[in-house]
Amino acid sequence: MPDPRLDVLCIGNAIVDVIADATDAFLAQEGQVKGAMRLIDGDEAERLYAHMAPARQVSGGSAGNTAAGVAALGGRAGFIGQVAPDQLGEFYRHDLTAAGIEFITPASDVGAPTARSMILVTPDGHRTMNTFLGAAQHLPKQALDEQQIRDSAILYLEGYLWDPETPRYAMVRAIEVARQAGRKVAFTLSDMFCVGRHREGFNQLLDGGRIDILFANQAEVEALAGVAHLESAVAAVAPKVETLVVTRSEDGALAVRGPERADVPAEPIRELVDTTGAGDLFAAGFLLGIARGKSLEQSLRLGAVAAAEVIQHYGARPEADLRALAGDLLA
Repeated sequence: MPDPRLDVLCIGNAIVDVIADATDAFLAQEGQVKGAMRLIDGDEAERLYAHMAPARQVSGGSAGNTAAGVAALGGRAGFIGQVAPDQLGEFYRHDLTAAGIEFITPASDVGAPTARSMILVTPDGHRTMNTFLGAAQHLPKQALDEQQIRDSAILYLEGYLWDPETPRYAMVRAIEVARQAGRKVAFTLSDMFCVGRHREGFNQLLDGGRIDILFANQAEVEALAGVAHLESAVAAVAPKVETLVVTRSEDGALAVRGPERADVPAEPIRELVDTTGAGDLFAAGFLLGIARGKSLEQSLRLGAVAAAEVIQHYGARPEADLRALAGDLLA
């Protein structure tokens, strides 16, 4: 097997984030559940945008954020996702390539504009997401560059993209290519919404031995296992994958790989500003650690460092020098 050209190749929704402050009263007025993600159509996206406070745009999407985190840590990152040939699509591509991410999936006129997510951030730092998937949900398997997949040490897929049928076929094909090439396949459950809708399909992936590294937060892994107890859920899910990673917000994170287990605390922070992208950046640090041959504990600590940086400012892309923050962990 040739040495990989990329450390991590991420596949996911190419989404431009539109981020604004919001009060709990505004969420209640809009009938939204704080901290949740809901899918909306184009009309609702326009209506909500008109009612939001002044906002700023950043390129986002779960897998895109992870790719940006890998690049910020000095890793070689790639991204596969569908944008439309419009202004937001051009903005998204420029933002990723400027960060050093290989993004060669061509834009396509699929009858829908580039995806966007209206993210409402309350004073406690929690984010409530309203996502219009637009062109992102039309990623076809024909858009995959299969050599790019073969050239990547780890293929990383977001659960959000499992919902629409067309990109699901693309993800299944990407998994096949990666496994045939002897590469690792990582998957994130993404959200309780995804687990609720696709618990059976996700378990089929795991039971079929298609996933090497699974990411989940505590609520997601408990929902996947069907038990409301962390250790019981870990015991049920861990044997299905080579490595299980569970994040627990301020309680840190754990990873299980066969008989080996590592637990790390959360990194200390000055102030919680916005939790957008915390899990995405955690995945970036952990995956780069694994790609570079680091131990479970070192990889978890890399994830914790990256997550701690991103929750101390608005947006899901790192602003501080992650390589400097990681220090000896990347040596």
